[in-house]
Amino acid sequence: MLRVFLSLLWSGSALGLPGTKIYKVKTHILDIAKQRYSCRSYDSRPVEEEKLSLVLEAGRVAPSAVNFQPWHFYVIRGEKELGSFHAAYHREWFRTAPCVIVICGDHSKAWTRKADGKDLCDVDVAITTDHMTLQATELGLATCWVCNFDPLLTRDLLGLPADMEPVVILPLGYPLGEVDPLRHDVKRKPLSEIVSYIGK
Repeated sequence: MLRVFLSLLWSGSALGLPGTKIYKVKTHILDIAKQRYSCRSYDSRPVEEEKLSLVLEAGRVAPSAVNFQPWHFYVIRGEKELGSFHAAYHREWFRTAPCVIVICGDHSKAWTRKADGKDLCDVDVAITTDHMTLQATELGLATCWVCNFDPLLTRDLLGLPADMEPVVILPLGYPLGEVDPLRHDVKRKPLSEIVSYIGK
């Protein structure tokens, strides 16, 4: 198991926060990955600004093809604003999240592979989203990766330009209930099914 030792010095001014905070994390990244789950029940208490900023910062530092960073994050909070946005994804549990992040990809800024014309925008958005879900988990928050939403309505609600695509809706908040971190033993394919070794 890969052990990761992180000593993170966050500048308060860089994150828009007062003062300077030091966060020291000594943990297994695999443990955090196993603790992450698709949460569909949230506590009503708001997400602290400091924690929200850390989640967004984790997304900001994510790698992308040619480092083009073709993403934009829309943070939706407030009863009125969330109430209007719920129309984009009709699920009762979705209404319990006190914060929603819409991760969008800008196709005009994404790298395209010359060999076959593949647009890597979705791949880049997936990477930054995963960074945010793991950081949220480490902070005791929960998320749920939502793609089954109305993209046209979402585009209208956010007033997105033509090249900007809403790819992921990420509810964020404190979870109600817990999840078994050992569930991956039965809910994930074994390595023997997904890994092929070529050479030694």
